[in-house]
Amino acid sequence: MMYAITIYGEAGMFENLPKDRQEQVMANHHALQEKLQDRGDFISVKLMPPSSAVTIDPAPEAAADPLIIDGPFAETKESFLGFYAAEFSNLEEAITHARMISSPIARLEVRPIAWAGGAISTD
Repeated sequence: MMYAITIYGEAGMFENLPKDRQEQVMANHHALQEKLQDRGDFISVKLMPPSSAVTIDPAPEAAADPLIIDGPFAETKESFLGFYAAEFSNLEEAITHARMISSPIARLEVRPIAWAGGAISTD
């Protein structure tokens, strides 16, 4: 089954860490990426800062256009930072891999996902 490991945290927290701690966080991500690559296909996505987001709200009336709003919708400190998606045999295996990137600056969520179509390529 495919699982997503989603990453939530406060924007800018990583950049405020001491350089050696930043290097350790990134080393953990690289180790997870290498392990997932050895197992097969996976995807890893890092979202750009919330300030680069645009929100599309439903149209206020049936015949109107949706509302386009600069910035993220949620007024919270914590935001969605990125995710991994890969095939795991069960939830426990997905959690074991997620633990590789656990850190004090981010909250992780692991949940099953269903592929809804499309293809991702780096080419």
